[in-house]
Amino acid sequence: MIDPKLLRENPEQLRSLLKSRNSTMDCDALIKADADRRALQTQVDELRAKKNTCAEQYGKLKKSGAGESPEGTALMDTMRKTDTALKDLEQRQTVADATYMNLLLLVPNLPDASVPVGTSSDHNVEIRRWGTPRQFSFTPKSHWEIGEALGLLDLPRAARMSGARFPLFLGLGARLMRALIQCMLDMHTNQHGYTEVSPPLLVKPESLQSTGQLPLLADDMYKTQPPDNLWLIPTGEVPLVNIHREEILDGARLPIKYVGYTPCFRQEAGSYGKDIRGLIRQHQFDKVEMVQFVKPEDSLAALEEMTAHAEAVLQALELPYQIMLLSTGQTSLASMKTYDPEVWMPGQNTHREVSSCSTCGDFQARRAQIRFRRNAKSKPELVHTLNGSGLAVGRTFAALLENFQNADGSVTIPERLRPYMNGLDSLTL
Repeated sequence: MIDPKLLRENPEQLRSLLKSRNSTMDCDALIKADADRRALQTQVDELRAKKNTCAEQYGKLKKSGAGESPEGTALMDTMRKTDTALKDLEQRQTVADATYMNLLLLVPNLPDASVPVGTSSDHNVEIRRWGTPRQFSFTPKSHWEIGEALGLLDLPRAARMSGARFPLFLGLGARLMRALIQCMLDMHTNQHGYTEVSPPLLVKPESLQSTGQLPLLADDMYKTQPPDNLWLIPTGEVPLVNIHREEILDGARLPIKYVGYTPCFRQEAGSYGKDIRGLIRQHQFDKVEMVQFVKPEDSLAALEEMTAHAEAVLQALELPYQIMLLSTGQTSLASMKTYDPEVWMPGQNTHREVSSCSTCGDFQARRAQIRFRRNAKSKPELVHTLNGSGLAVGRTFAALLENFQNADGSVTIPERLRPYMNGLDSLTL
């Protein structure tokens, strides 16, 4: 969450932030909620002080044997009335604190000064491109056509099994997915210095609140029934960031870098009608996720590094791509700056997001209370957290089929993946 000082010291900056981030929340309601809870806190503190003073005075009277005197009786009466009023105020304060917190959790992160201001994807900025899209001597097919023709993918049976937007990989298709996951994990652990993690796939609501998915994105996620009330993770970022929730880290350990493969689950409640066919928008999908915990002064440099790590996978797989810097209106609630690597998809004649690399500054750390000490005598500070896909596996699978398809219907396997495919160099009919 943002630093609450912003509400009191620069409310106009907050209004400008909300406008640039396409937020519809009522800024005035948040400012009022903050003022109300602080006023109640002042009243509670005053009544507690009055109660303590009366108790101290009555204690002295009782010690002197005058506890039953008119003065002592008056003090007892005052304490009873004060206690009744205090309980009422404390209940009101609890409600006011909850109202304030519920509103504060909806406030998006402050964008970095380098983020372009805009309300739609039209305001995103292309930073660079890598690779030259292949020129085909035939009309390239979509990945779902290729995958079904080669027996790698069976979306109709998946739909019969679970409904729309669930994948079913078969034979060498399943092997290719496993090869991609292993290749990505090996690159990030062996070349980029990440520690591999295999985390839980079900988390408590506190974990989702820490990373910013709750309360705003509740309708986009899957939840188990009582008594567990656990949530299926929408991204590996959630469990990886929560590894250090409510901890104070040794600054000498930073940066801490984790990578993990997880299935992910999203209802995509607001996306019906988009990308209905194929593997682009699924309810269940696989990702290899990178997370870093860094010192504040290293945050932006770490974002460039993490984006380069995602790019390294695309380059190793020989997939052309572009890097887009997202505008304020397209950046997620928790992020202060985001780069989207987008891979070229010739079967669809467009680029598709295959990763999203973000620095969240201290936004998630403030929610999760993740801090560090620079040395043994220093005060704890909030860390900065970063996350990025390295990569979205299903989308990478789709990009491989479309970019390496051949006129005879086969698909060439890029050299980097062949050791993970028992030396196989192509997928054929």
